[in-house]
Amino acid sequence: MGQVQDFLKRENTFAVVGVSRNPEKYGHRVFMYLKNAGYKVYPVNPNIDNIDDSIRCYSSLKELPVRPDVVITVVPPEVTEAIVNEAAELGIDRIWMQPGSESEKAAEYCRDKNIRFVQGTCIMTIR
Repeated sequence: MGQVQDFLKRENTFAVVGVSRNPEKYGHRVFMYLKNAGYKVYPVNPNIDNIDDSIRCYSSLKELPVRPDVVITVVPPEVTEAIVNEAAELGIDRIWMQPGSESEKAAEYCRDKNIRFVQGTCIMTIR
């Protein structure tokens, strides 16, 4: 099984870091794409409490009620660098850096910590 297919297994739980209430923003679109595709997915953004007044948003990966299998970053590169550190502390070993959130420093950290990662590909374009 390829790495992308491993990330997208139906039984995986996702966390989308950088989710937004604004339906035009990619954080919102990625979250809704996964939710509508039937994945268990949690929104993470320290600046909002909920999405659409019905979905609780978490302030960090540490606050989630379960440890996600895959973390998707939809944030600036310097925030991605902090997120991969937090993920490593929690034992999360799969990171998907959405286009625009990639960082060579984050990628190098992932390599050093044996964290599998995807970059350069939008998760919404994979079938």
